[in-house]
Amino acid sequence: MQTVPIHRSTIRITNRMSTTPATSRSPQKNFFFVGIADPLPLFSVTMAADAFSGVIVSSLSDSGQSKPKFDEPVILKSCYDPNGISITVQSEAGRDLFEFPVTRTSEYSKVGKKGYLFEFDYETILFTFKNDADASMFHKSLGKLQLGKDLSVFTERTEDSSASQYFQFYGYLSQQQNMMQDYIRTSTYQRAILSNIDDFRDKVVLDVGAGSGILSFFAVQSGASRVYAVEASTMAQHAESLAKFNSLEQIQVVAGKIEEIELPEKVDIIISEPMGYMLFNERMLETFLHAKKWLKPGGKMFPSRGDLHIAPFNDETLYMEQFNKANFWYQQSFHGVDLSCLRSAAMKEYFRQPIVDTFDIRICTAKSVRHVVDFHTASESDLHRMEIPLEFHALQSGLVHGLAFWFDVAFFGSSTSVWLSTAPTEPLTHWYQVRCLLETPIFVKQGQLLTGTVLLLANKRQSYDVTIDLRVEGSGLTSTNTLDLKNPYFRYAGQPAQPPPGHSTASPSETYWAQLDVQGARQAVTMVNGMTVNGLGEVSAMNDMSGMSNSNSSLLGLENQAGTRGSRPQVANTYPTSQIGGNAYSTTQQLVLGATSHYPLSNSLMIGDYVTPGSVILPTAAHLANMESFQP
Repeated sequence: MQTVPIHRSTIRITNRMSTTPATSRSPQKNFFFVGIADPLPLFSVTMAADAFSGVIVSSLSDSGQSKPKFDEPVILKSCYDPNGISITVQSEAGRDLFEFPVTRTSEYSKVGKKGYLFEFDYETILFTFKNDADASMFHKSLGKLQLGKDLSVFTERTEDSSASQYFQFYGYLSQQQNMMQDYIRTSTYQRAILSNIDDFRDKVVLDVGAGSGILSFFAVQSGASRVYAVEASTMAQHAESLAKFNSLEQIQVVAGKIEEIELPEKVDIIISEPMGYMLFNERMLETFLHAKKWLKPGGKMFPSRGDLHIAPFNDETLYMEQFNKANFWYQQSFHGVDLSCLRSAAMKEYFRQPIVDTFDIRICTAKSVRHVVDFHTASESDLHRMEIPLEFHALQSGLVHGLAFWFDVAFFGSSTSVWLSTAPTEPLTHWYQVRCLLETPIFVKQGQLLTGTVLLLANKRQSYDVTIDLRVEGSGLTSTNTLDLKNPYFRYAGQPAQPPPGHSTASPSETYWAQLDVQGARQAVTMVNGMTVNGLGEVSAMNDMSGMSNSNSSLLGLENQAGTRGSRPQVANTYPTSQIGGNAYSTTQQLVLGATSHYPLSNSLMIGDYVTPGSVILPTAAHLANMESFQP
């Protein structure tokens, strides 16, 4: 059955926390609201689980004959679903019997005053409500579903199939985990919010596309009085459970799309994580900008600005990798079949795929061009068509195989500014970087001017068609390609980015063995006249009369050596890492964690070392005491 999004449905809101138990069996059931501390008037927000008891269910044959489907009346529950309404049929004891979605394309009709008929592929079901009031309420819900679609900005710009797949994807806890355990992403957001407490304390906050609600929790940690956590996928149920479990009555989970729900008041600040691959993929930024209709004059947007960086790159390995894929279709006798007529189509298909992975910044042959979007002033229509002029001064000679893309976003708070970067020079995030290949590479000499445009055209598949047009000034060389950002090739395999060939200015072998020799000489320690001397002739002082431990002794002369220990974060790097957890931290740990130390973090699901921005690694408990007296 085809599924489509709906426009709007309503619920009566009270100022107390819902006590109705949530079920985890079906991800499309039972959306409720977490109450807020301050009483609010009744208002229209979104659909919760409306329950109708005493419903008689009958099955109709092809000839129109009816017979009871169950021996006793049932409970019928209708609740919000990203694609329409989810209907759940339960026994009086609360056992789930069956469920089904209702969309604008579903076949159903009203029968008499109290009946509703639904036709499925396998049978026709008649629901008879116990009274006119229940039937009327159910009828109004279906009526809003029929009328709502054409009024929604989201549904006008989005294909039904794309929206269905999108909200299903973000309804999985595994996908939320993937984003949450991106330490750079999550910790940068928390630092940006907690470092600007004045922007959140006693303020009303709107969290757009809240997901698990993690940003809403950060807003409460920063003193927000109320947070409206708007989430259109079935993850809204889990966000509500987390808010309840953590006793955060300031958070009110609103199930629905920001384009379709109503709020009772304007907000002081809007927070969201709307960035996709290449910044604009998924078109969530338009939803973020649409939310400004609820923003008070002078209110803030977190993030505040987005910068898309574009640079030409040289990568023969990547180009040949894609090129050789198409050679499969060059076979003239594949099990006796000539495939060669499809090679040209295969080439176009493979080179229409953006490559999602990471790379060494040194493959870029020119300084990046930046396209800036100010989220405070930009409108949704600004993102429908973006033509970005390009002008690159080649820093080296060679083939340009395509353009590399990454983005930075800035949080401009009242107290401080914080940046989140996906640049190849920064720690890797779940956004990686994106590269768009040219089907025909273009040769550029050092000092030549490479110009052109990148055209981003939004489509109804929640993505963009990307057209690259490059030319070398004065040479007549040109190259163009159009790519489908909705269909990327995820190439990252967990390995470090390899440096481009030809960048070694000394023998790598000799350099490596020389470093090993120095390390071995430093570790070779002998006693000379009561002094500790290593293989390099560096002297370590013996313990002094105050009883200083050997762990606090220092090698004389190390301060003049290259690569010596400098700042305290580098000292921390010399100790093994440990899991962060519990409710108490030592003074040293609080110094490293800064403002986040009041909110313990866990790295049990992380890959690799748990580090703070700047590659600072926390020491184990065994070394904390020595850290206090260490002199860098």
